[in-house]
Amino acid sequence: MQALYRHRRQTLLDKIGHGTVVIRSAPLAVMHHDVEYNFRQDSDFFYLTGLDEPESVALLVGNHEAHQFVLFVRPKNPILETWTGYRVGVELAKERFGADAVYSIEELDEHLPQYLACADRIYYHLGRDRSFNETLLRHWQTLLAGYQRSGTGPLALEDYGPLLHGQRLIKDDHELSQIRTAVEIAVEAHNLAQALTQPGRYEYEIQAEMEKVFRAQGAMGPAYPSIVAAGANACILHYTSNNTQMQEGDLLLVDAGASYGYYNSDITRTFAVGQSMSREQQALYELVLAAQRAAIAQVQPGHRFNQPHDQAVRVLTEGLVDLGLLVGEVETLIEEEAYKPFYMHRTSHWLGLDVHDVGAYKEASGEWRLLQAGQLLTIEPGLYVSPTIELMEGQPPVPPDWRGIGIRIEDDVLVTAEGCEVLTAGVPK
Repeated sequence: MQALYRHRRQTLLDKIGHGTVVIRSAPLAVMHHDVEYNFRQDSDFFYLTGLDEPESVALLVGNHEAHQFVLFVRPKNPILETWTGYRVGVELAKERFGADAVYSIEELDEHLPQYLACADRIYYHLGRDRSFNETLLRHWQTLLAGYQRSGTGPLALEDYGPLLHGQRLIKDDHELSQIRTAVEIAVEAHNLAQALTQPGRYEYEIQAEMEKVFRAQGAMGPAYPSIVAAGANACILHYTSNNTQMQEGDLLLVDAGASYGYYNSDITRTFAVGQSMSREQQALYELVLAAQRAAIAQVQPGHRFNQPHDQAVRVLTEGLVDLGLLVGEVETLIEEEAYKPFYMHRTSHWLGLDVHDVGAYKEASGEWRLLQAGQLLTIEPGLYVSPTIELMEGQPPVPPDWRGIGIRIEDDVLVTAEGCEVLTAGVPK
C-alpha cells in the first residue's frame, strides 16, 4: 500500500513545483457534552497518507531535497491510549507511512516554518479547524514580514483542491476494489429490504436490518444517514426520521449505501409495500425508470457531465405532459423549468471517498466537464408529487390521486473506455 500512496503524493508533488502542501487531519467532533462521534478522517488526508488518526498534519514539500513528505502525529502516551486507543506514534509512523521525516504534533510550531520558508507558495484549504487555520496564517504572516530582507518565501496562499480533486476524480484499481465491495454489501442489504418490507412494519425496522448487513459484512457502517421513506415521506428528499408505519398502498423509497474502507456506495430503490402499485404509482415509476435508462445511456467518455441530467429532464418532462400533469410545449417547459415542482434536484454527483465526491463539474472555460474512464457518478432521477405541490402559473392543479407519491431510482455508474458499467445492477428495478 505504501507504493500506492507514494504514487498519489508524487503526482501531486509534480504539480506544485516549489510549493508546499499543508493538509490537516479531520477534527474530532462532539456528539454531546464530552462524548465524541466516531472519528472519520479527512478524505484528502487519507487519500494521500492512509493515516487514520486525528491531530495530525501532512506536508508535501516540493522544494526540499531530503524531506518531501513530512508527518506530524500524536506521540505515544500509554495513559491516554488506555482510554482512547492505540496511537501509531512518531517512531513507527516513518516506517509505516513512508514519511521522510516525522515529528510530534507538539513540535509543529518548531518545525513547520522551515518547510513553509522553502516554498514559493503555500497550498492549504482553509477548513473547519479554525485553530489550525490561525496557526498556519500566523506562520505565513511571519514569513511575509521577513520577505523584504530574505527575498525568499511563500508570497501566495492557494487552495490545493483544484490540483488534488481532479486527481481524485479518476479512481485507481485499489479504489475501484474498495468501491465494488461497498456496492456488493449495499446490494445485499437492499435486496433484503425488499424481501422484508410489508404493511405494518416500521421504516426503522428496514433501516436496522440493512445497517446490520453493512456491519456484518465488514463495512464501517452507512455511507450517509439511511433514508427509508414510506408514502408521502418519500417526497422529502433527505428524510431520515424513519419512524412511520408502512401501510398497504404505500410505496417505500430506500436510499442507503455502505462505507467500506472509507469508500462509499449510494443506491436508491422504490417499490410497493403491498402487493402492487396503483395506476398512478406505476405510471410515475415507469417514467422515472425510462428517464434513468436514458440518462445512463449518456454516460460515455467524451460526453459532458450534464448530458445525463439533460436527457433525464427531457424524458421526465415529456412523460409529465403525456400524463396530463404538465401542459405546453416540451421545449418551453424545459426552458421555463416547469418540471421543477416534480423534480427539483440534479441527476448525478461524483462518488468515491466522499458520497458527494470532490471534483469540479465544470471546466475553467465554463463548459461542463468531459466524462473520462475511471470516473464514478450516480444516476438518480426522481419524481416527487408532494401533497402540497404547487405548479407554475398556467399549469393545471395536480389531481388528488397523484399526490403523496415520491419515486427515485439511483445507481452507481462507472465510466469505462467503451461506455459505462452499472455497478449496482444487482438490485432489481
